[in-house]
Amino acid sequence: MDPYAADVTATGPRQAGAELEADTHGMVAAGALATTAIETVLGTIVLPAGGDWRIFGIWAQVVRATSTAAEAIAGHPDYTITSGDVLLDGQSVLAMEADERARAGLFLAFQYPSEIPGVSIANFLRAAQQARMAEGEELDASAYYKRLYSKMDLLNIDRKFTSRSVNEGFSGGEKKRCEILQMAMLAPKFALMDETDSGLDIDALRIVASGVNAMRGPNLGVLLITHYQRLLDYIIPDHVHVMWDGRLVKSGDKSLAVELEAKGYDWVKKEFAFANP
Repeated sequence: MDPYAADVTATGPRQAGAELEADTHGMVAAGALATTAIETVLGTIVLPAGGDWRIFGIWAQVVRATSTAAEAIAGHPDYTITSGDVLLDGQSVLAMEADERARAGLFLAFQYPSEIPGVSIANFLRAAQQARMAEGEELDASAYYKRLYSKMDLLNIDRKFTSRSVNEGFSGGEKKRCEILQMAMLAPKFALMDETDSGLDIDALRIVASGVNAMRGPNLGVLLITHYQRLLDYIIPDHVHVMWDGRLVKSGDKSLAVELEAKGYDWVKKEFAFANP
């Protein structure tokens, strides 16, 4: 079976999803699926991290659909993938636990980041980096803090935040910047960004986008999930795909997102219905 065309079916308590197919440059393209109340087809996810760096934006009208896809890829325990595969640099991640997928290079930036009382940002990130190092290898504390402060400055995060508990008492913008800080420090191969623009004012959006754009390079792929075109004014996608009723029904470049902003979704629905009677 062609690994770029196989289905991945996940079962779980939440509804909606996507069938996805990757191109040869490391990002995800599209296919079709069917959903029920407990079954979601998530599609083939092929995530080669090398090659051209591309941002893939999913423009979705169904809120949970894209979050389900991202969480299933990352290994959320609410979902069981029952067929197909998820490949990162050609290696299946399905047999891996969530922490193993993270060490392999996957990163999930949450729409609603959780608070972790009693765990400081500095200790959280230090432990996360140490966990990804070889057994017996120790993190250089001086180099770690130099790099941490550099990334915090990039994201306009006060250095005093290093002693604060992760996300506890943070504003929406501070939480999202903390997510991007984690992404910058962990340097993943492939990032799943679930509605990173949710709850951000324009100033916070610009800061977060600047942090993401600073990571552009040949070793990072990004699945960028959004419901609004404004994010794509600051993070320019290589591909835009439209999800409707659990299906990826339309593909294009950034101009597609601009068209959707101006015209809405109805024309996409009608076009898809005509092509799939």
